Amino acid sequence: MAARTPRMQQIEELLAEDPTDSFLRYGLAMEYRSAGDDATAAELLKKLLQDTPYVPAYLMVGQLLNELGKWEEAITLLKQGIQQAQNQGNDHAAGEMQGLLATIE
Repeated sequence: MAARTPRMQQIEELLAEDPTDSFLRYGLAMEYRSAGDDATAAELLKKLLQDTPYVPAYLMVGQLLNELGKWEEAITLLKQGIQQAQNQGNDHAAGEMQGLLATIE
C-alpha cells in the first residue's frame, strides 16, 4: 500500500462529508494509482462500481486489472462498462472499453 499523500488525505476528508460522491471516490483511486498502488486503486474502483455505474471507473479498473494480470475480471468489468456506457449514450467511452477489451480477449 502506498504512503498516503496530502492529496489523498484531502480527498478522504471530503469523502467523510459525502461518502457517496462518485467523482471523489474515483479521484482517490487515481491518487493511489499515481502513487504506484494499482491494487488499492483497483479495489477502490470496484467498490465504487458496486454502488454506482460510474462509467469512467469501468475503463480505469479494466486497465488496472489488465496490468495486474487479472484478465477474466477485467473482461467482465469491461463488458459491464460497455453496457453502462451504451445505456448512458456515451459512445466514446464504450468505444475505448471495446478497444481495450479487444486487446485482452
